[in-house]
Amino acid sequence: MKHLGYLAICMIMLITAETVIAADQELRVYPESVDLNNAKDSQQIIVQYSDQTGITKDVTLEAIYELSDGSLVEVKAGNLYPRKDGTGKVKVSYNNLSREVVFKVANANIWPEISYNLDVMPIFMRAGCNTGSCHGSARGKDGFMLSLFGYDPSGDHYRITREQLGRRINLGVPEESLIVEKSVGAVPHTGGKLFEAGSSMHKTMVEWIAKGCPKDPENIATCTSIELSPVQAVLNGPGATQQMMVLGKYSDGSTRDLTNMVIFQSTNDNSAKVTPLGLVTADKGGEAFIMARYDTHTVMSQMLVLPKDLSFTPKEEKPANYIDELVRNKLNKLRIQPSEICNDETFVRRIHIDLIGQLPAENEVVSFLEDKRENKRAILIDELLVRKEFTEMWVAQWAEWLMMRSSNQVSYKAILLYYNWLSERIGNNVPLDQMVQDLLACEGGTFTTPQTNFYELERDTLKTAENVAQVFMGMRIQCAQCHNHPFDRWTQNDYYNFAAFFSQIGRKDAEDVREKIVFNRGGGEVNHPVTKKNAVPVYLGGTKAEVQGVDRRVVLAKWLASPENPFFARNFSNRIWSHFFGIGIVDPVDDVRVSNPASNPELLDELAKRFTDSRYDFRALIRDICNSNTYQRTTERNESNQTDEMNFAHQNVRRIKAESLLDIICVVTNTQEKYQGLPRGARAVQIADGQVTNYFLDTFGRARRETVCSCEVRSEPNLSQALHLINGDTVSNRINQGQFPQTCQKEKRPADQVINGLYLRCLSRKPTEQELASLLPLFGEGTNYEQAVTDVFWALLNSKEFQFNH
Repeated sequence: MKHLGYLAICMIMLITAETVIAADQELRVYPESVDLNNAKDSQQIIVQYSDQTGITKDVTLEAIYELSDGSLVEVKAGNLYPRKDGTGKVKVSYNNLSREVVFKVANANIWPEISYNLDVMPIFMRAGCNTGSCHGSARGKDGFMLSLFGYDPSGDHYRITREQLGRRINLGVPEESLIVEKSVGAVPHTGGKLFEAGSSMHKTMVEWIAKGCPKDPENIATCTSIELSPVQAVLNGPGATQQMMVLGKYSDGSTRDLTNMVIFQSTNDNSAKVTPLGLVTADKGGEAFIMARYDTHTVMSQMLVLPKDLSFTPKEEKPANYIDELVRNKLNKLRIQPSEICNDETFVRRIHIDLIGQLPAENEVVSFLEDKRENKRAILIDELLVRKEFTEMWVAQWAEWLMMRSSNQVSYKAILLYYNWLSERIGNNVPLDQMVQDLLACEGGTFTTPQTNFYELERDTLKTAENVAQVFMGMRIQCAQCHNHPFDRWTQNDYYNFAAFFSQIGRKDAEDVREKIVFNRGGGEVNHPVTKKNAVPVYLGGTKAEVQGVDRRVVLAKWLASPENPFFARNFSNRIWSHFFGIGIVDPVDDVRVSNPASNPELLDELAKRFTDSRYDFRALIRDICNSNTYQRTTERNESNQTDEMNFAHQNVRRIKAESLLDIICVVTNTQEKYQGLPRGARAVQIADGQVTNYFLDTFGRARRETVCSCEVRSEPNLSQALHLINGDTVSNRINQGQFPQTCQKEKRPADQVINGLYLRCLSRKPTEQELASLLPLFGEGTNYEQAVTDVFWALLNSKEFQFNH
């Protein structure tokens, strides 16, 4: 900073007012400001120090706290307690760094009443009472039932206070209430002892019962969001700790420290464990996310655990683009070195399979290897992006997402027209938002307006809403149909309010009995099973929609496929990324939830931002991915990334999709396949109807298109696949049908030329000297030349190198 002018330094200090930096050290304090609203209130302060290497340390108990006015608050072990109304500051210092936290105290002498919703209901969740394995199960437990994760507070209040009157509640002697005695283990309880007598939870329950178990007034403030701090920690080896803090924000503008009221969980106990009070302890090296849940809110923080005092020097490599920079930042935090860039032979094969689902021809491989231009890889990417095979690949992908499959309800003609509509949109590079809006807001005949088949393939209103959320936002909201989602933010209200967008879809017969007409009938509601009221259309994670006098689907489509909906661009950026790495930044790609966080959220955010800025041009996003060093890395691992599976330090070995594998086999053997409804020689990726069957495709895990779930595509190798290739007709018969061995014998091609040609054809590379030396004896004097060619060809087609993209 000594080279900067005084004005520049002042500007930087203003921009980074959140933290005070000395050299490369940093001090972070959470929260930035504190509101203490009553005599019972308190606030945990978290102080986190980051050294020059990026390793963090919880210094809450070591920091020095200086109060501007000691009469207003008291500080004990990093906790602020109110004494007198007023405002002031706390200066927090550690290792010559300091931060100031502003605080405000109000109602310091007023002790608040116990709230059923805000104080008592959280106890049932924290203690595990309303989980699916306890009283929250569909039939309850031991004759007592609570709503799962508290989705029905009013019903729970009735069951506690009115059901079996006098059994669970003792208003005369509150501490002897059965619900209290079982919780503290004073009487036998199937769930065991849940908390200690005299604990804050015990006192809250007893006080509430003593007050007569009151319900809350209608206008009581509700929790609108929670924040978990710190958002990230880099822990130095086993035993390092980090205290977490949860701050709740309420509808009246107030805040509350909820740390002792939430449920804490770790996604990876092997790397970082967390106690019920939020103390994280590092164990084995790796990554874990700490989840905190309160009411309907769930948030996560990232914990990176390093081997203790690990020495690390980042690899010096110029990033190709922003993708490499963001991946490198994460790898450096984890002390992982990326693998090297793959060679040209590997790249030319990989990029052809990923972009057009085919292998490069022999002459294309040779031409690419001889090309001396520095930007030849970028040039090849651009050439493949405009090939018709690229369009066919992505049409096939969309056909899976949209469940294009004929049935007794949807004719083959309707599916074919729907498929052609999709092909035309993708082939003309229609912006994704425009295509999706046209799809979701459509009305008309399933022949004349083919995209209306989206609403014919699934007629159930609730299922349609689920499919839209899963395909276009990557969310599985099915759990929220019956109760609040146990591992995500979605509530029953969210589920039925979103489903209300699809409640007015009408359908009627057309002149052709095979065609249906989809239209907006202007009436129809979704009934909420708990409130028994009509659900109101509300965007998922957004605001109430204005739908008076308009087609609700039109309103939804405009919001869903727009920058106003943050999930849309992130979802498709993640799906596209997964295609090129075999794993999503969020994986599975259609299971986006708080408890399944992105492995590199900064990367996903930037991909989504650029995707949005390009007007949803998915070719532009694919170009960025394929030109990155991250995509072009070898699959060979080094010592530091040997066990890494989710941070893209290396490329992944990926099973070629069933359709592409069959197409490739047909091309290299010079044979043709016949599929129902298509001319002989058509490619498997051109199959419009998922109802079309093929033994090879079914065996190798082709999606059945019966659901929108990404899990339908099965890429795991199995014995049936191996036996089919070794003994079935796919390989042996095609080699004979293609006449390649016979042609070689007729032309009397030299053995080394045949072997080289087969390697280029099947593996996009020439054989190594060792491979060539081991195969040449097959062509020795007195051997069967044609059989030798067949054997080499058969062996290559059955090799892992042929069947996988690497």
